[in-house]
Amino acid sequence: MSLQRKDVEKIAHLARISLSEADIPLYTHNLSNILAFVEQMNSVDTSGILPMAHPLDATARLRPDVVVEINQRDTFQAIAPQVEDGLYLVPKVLE
Repeated sequence: MSLQRKDVEKIAHLARISLSEADIPLYTHNLSNILAFVEQMNSVDTSGILPMAHPLDATARLRPDVVVEINQRDTFQAIAPQVEDGLYLVPKVLE
């Protein structure tokens, strides 16, 4: 797929990118090359390949989900300006 100058100008407008007149031919060429590469990749038969989240078979090291801090809500709410039913009351900022 080859992009035209008008296509690049529209993409730049939608992306809110300001391109100079001298840059438009360069961007047209580069974006056309990217789209050609995507077309080339789409032509590869991947029917027997399973999708992966990561190229390496790695697992995330997770820590145990254990509570390590004590509940200090009452301590913090004791010094708060306004509290009601365990919730902090704040001034209304939007109408």
